[in-house]
Amino acid sequence: MASSSVPKIKNICVFCGSNPGKEKEFLESANHLGRVLAERKIHLVYGGGSLGLMGSVSIAAFLGGSQVLGVVPKALAEGDIIGKTVGEELQVSTMSERLSVMFNHADAFIALPGGLGTLEEIFHISSWAQLNIHQKPIGLQNVHGFYNTLLSFLDHVVEQQFLTFSARQILISAATAEQLIDELQSFIPVVDSSMSRLNWSITERRKKLRLDLSLSL
Repeated sequence: MASSSVPKIKNICVFCGSNPGKEKEFLESANHLGRVLAERKIHLVYGGGSLGLMGSVSIAAFLGGSQVLGVVPKALAEGDIIGKTVGEELQVSTMSERLSVMFNHADAFIALPGGLGTLEEIFHISSWAQLNIHQKPIGLQNVHGFYNTLLSFLDHVVEQQFLTFSARQILISAATAEQLIDELQSFIPVVDSSMSRLNWSITERRKKLRLDLSLSL
C-alpha cells in the first residue's frame, strides 16, 4: 500500500521504442500498460506518434479514457516518420526541450523496452534524481527480461564504486505494469547526504546571479 505521505501519481511519462521489437510480449505489455493507466485513471505523457510500443501504449491509454499528451520535436513531426500522435500533441523545437516538457508534465516515469532514445531518456531522468534535482519515482518495466543485463551492469557499477547504493535504488524494476505502478506509488526517495546539500531552486539562482552582477559593476 502507498504511504499517505507520498503524493498520488496522476500523470506518468512512458519512454519506449518506436519499433515493436522482436518478442510479441513487448507490444502486448505496452498495450497492457496503457490499459492499466486508464483503469487507474492515470494520464499518459509520451514522445508522440503511433508507431511501435509508443503507439501501442498511447492508443490503449487513449481508448481506455486517459488523457494523452504526445510531445514531439517539430523536425520529427514535419518529417512524418513517427505517425500521427494519439491524443493531444505539443510540438517543441529540440530533443532537449522535449524531455524537459515531458519531465514537467509527469509525476513519475516508466521505461518499456526501447533503443538508444529510451535509454538516454531514462538515464537522463535518473541522473537528475541522483543530483536531487527531483524526487519523482522512475521504473523499468522488465518485460521478458529485457532489462536483466542492464540491471546487472548497474549492480556492477555499484561494486566498482562508481555508483552509490542509494543512487542504485533510484531505478525500480518490475515485470508487470500493475506491480511497477504500485511500487512507483509507494516509492520513498533516499538522497545521498552530499547531494541533499545542492540547491537547484531557480529563484535562488536568479538572486545569486543578480548579486554577482551587482558586485561586478
